[in-house]
Amino acid sequence: MQATLSSGWPTLLRRLEFVAYPAAAGAAFTVLSLGVVTWLPALAAMGHALQRWRVEGDSRCFTNTFAAFPRYWRSLWRHSLASTAAGIVLAANIVHLLGRPEPWTFVLLAAQVGIAAALAIHHVALAAEAGRSSHGTVRTWSRGALALGFGSAARGTALLGAVISAALLSLVVPLGPLLLGPSIPVLLALSFADPRRHTS
Repeated sequence: MQATLSSGWPTLLRRLEFVAYPAAAGAAFTVLSLGVVTWLPALAAMGHALQRWRVEGDSRCFTNTFAAFPRYWRSLWRHSLASTAAGIVLAANIVHLLGRPEPWTFVLLAAQVGIAAALAIHHVALAAEAGRSSHGTVRTWSRGALALGFGSAARGTALLGAVISAALLSLVVPLGPLLLGPSIPVLLALSFADPRRHTS
């Protein structure tokens, strides 16, 4: 019995890592995002920390996110500002349309939700691409994000599903949506972008 328990400890600890380290990266992202327009550089910095954990085994996901943030802020602050403004406009449009009784508002509401879903996929993929190549440019990251998020319908659907399910399923954990809601979709995107998945 004791031998069975001792042999199971490494497996249990390994499984706990897949919660603890993404949660630590998510905590750093949450703190950095308090600046509102800082959320996109923070998401990319979190992607960088998670990539180092995946590839190099570096478990300092919390501190690595903070260390990488200034570099991504310098590159992505304009993109983040524009995306924040677009998100505010989309949210205002959706709230406005929900209060309208006309039948045609359903079409406009569906269009707004579709745009929001596309933006969510794009930014998760962008964070993964930036995290994989910290010395790249916004143009190369954006081009890679388009291929990653929209080059395959199945992949894009999986990323959108991860965004929604991570936020909902993590509700059972205290502060779960803040800690795991952003990190799990980015971790999945990093997995999709891994060249080793495409080699036989």
